[in-house]
Amino acid sequence: MDAIKTLLEAQPLLTLFVTVALGYVVGELNIKGVSLGSGAVLFVGLAIGGWAPKSAPPAMLGTLGLLLFLYGIGIQYGEQFFKGLTSANGLKANAAAIVGVIGAGFVSIALIPLFGVKLDQALGMFAGSGTSTASLQAAVAALKSDGAAVGYSVSYPFGVAGPILFLYALGAVLKPRIERPSPKLIETAEIALRNADLVGLTLADLIKRLPQGVFIAAVRRAHHNQTPLADLVLQPDDVLLATSTDPALLRDATALCGELQPGRMTNHREDLAYMRVFASSRRVVGRALRDLRLPDGVACSIAHVRRGDVDMMPGQELILEFGDRVGLLVNQVHQKTMRAFFGDSIKGTAELGFISIGVGAALGLIAGVIPVPIPGVGRLTLGLAALLLVALCLGRLRRFGPFVWTMPLTANLVLRNFGLTIFLAQVGMASGPKFFATVGTTGMSFLLYGVVIVLALVVITAACCLWIFRLPFDVTMGVISGATGNPAILAFANRVAPTDLPDVGYAMIFPSMTIVKILFVQIVVALMG
Repeated sequence: MDAIKTLLEAQPLLTLFVTVALGYVVGELNIKGVSLGSGAVLFVGLAIGGWAPKSAPPAMLGTLGLLLFLYGIGIQYGEQFFKGLTSANGLKANAAAIVGVIGAGFVSIALIPLFGVKLDQALGMFAGSGTSTASLQAAVAALKSDGAAVGYSVSYPFGVAGPILFLYALGAVLKPRIERPSPKLIETAEIALRNADLVGLTLADLIKRLPQGVFIAAVRRAHHNQTPLADLVLQPDDVLLATSTDPALLRDATALCGELQPGRMTNHREDLAYMRVFASSRRVVGRALRDLRLPDGVACSIAHVRRGDVDMMPGQELILEFGDRVGLLVNQVHQKTMRAFFGDSIKGTAELGFISIGVGAALGLIAGVIPVPIPGVGRLTLGLAALLLVALCLGRLRRFGPFVWTMPLTANLVLRNFGLTIFLAQVGMASGPKFFATVGTTGMSFLLYGVVIVLALVVITAACCLWIFRLPFDVTMGVISGATGNPAILAFANRVAPTDLPDVGYAMIFPSMTIVKILFVQIVVALMG
């Protein structure tokens, strides 16, 4: 065993990937339908770090992993974040998280008169229970002592494990019915115009009368298929190629316009043929469909856009992203021109994605070190919370000048998951020695204090979300994850509630709660320090 320990301490990168592998093995263990997933990497890292204290890789490696995770979250959910922040549910979610964070803060301060805990230790436990390194940095800088680091090291592991166990228990007790949303797939209908009231209207006027969510991809007249020009005047027996991701809407459109005549258009491709291209050119990525300037002399209709596993209807406001597969109806002689226009290159998207990550992350890191003056408190820096805020802004902006901020969805998921795994492994290995040493010195008291603070945070937040503000369960999972802060909690929340709402809730809450935690520490130090 000594030889293995020596090897692990001599080869930190080897130990890192051993931790990752063992963590995922443990994470895949299923106990009564529950598994920890990537969160188990942290616990394996704690065990290995405690046994082989010198095996932890440099802290910068963990910071890089967290950076990739936060940047990916921000880029993907920027638009949803700003929409949700101004929505009723977004305001409720932030209010619930603020109440939970402040409540946990008061519990930590109450430990001072009740159990004789020092101020720096109490604030350290508050920071560790909320897994907020920025709060720890604020406490250390303000109090100039190592007591905050001791409290942080003891409470941090349970600050990750506690919310995961709480989410599991909450799901087991409430048994919410959450189904993974089925992918939206495009449906088509060939409708012959038989409604005399619609004859003589322009196609633009007809589209206004169709159910919202139904689009016209092509029109067939006099045995020829043609692109759907807005000023085209409709005639009897015109055949409309209608598309939608909701079959019920297509049935309503058919009832309004006339009758189905399948095969009238799709069996004839001499005028318009279907092709699918890969959006990779900076001329199209980050632009709304209404802003695309198609090559001169090319008649083309965009039938749909496929992003990930979902078909999206070609609304004028839809903004193309790297990796989108665009379905086109275009004459075969122009297909080569359209491939060049859209790019149709996987390699091109990878190159532009790295430019986005490099410039975007640099902007976020610069913002994170800029001191922000707070009246009556002082100046503070936001660290990686500022990076997430910048990424959210870039995700909403999509592109600026030559820079395209979006990434292919698959690349985003890979970078996020890889970054999260590296972060958890490095933090667990680095925290292991302090965790076991501090528990051995202080006994179980500090550990129990950390448990109480974490329970106050998650219970208050959950109660506000579920029973006061009546938020959906999957949104609540994201809010609890954002209030507690650690990405491992969000990873587990995604397993409990397999929708995209936990990610959106996390993105809405995490930046603001990081600021709230820092402000709480600063204000307490100003009043009690």
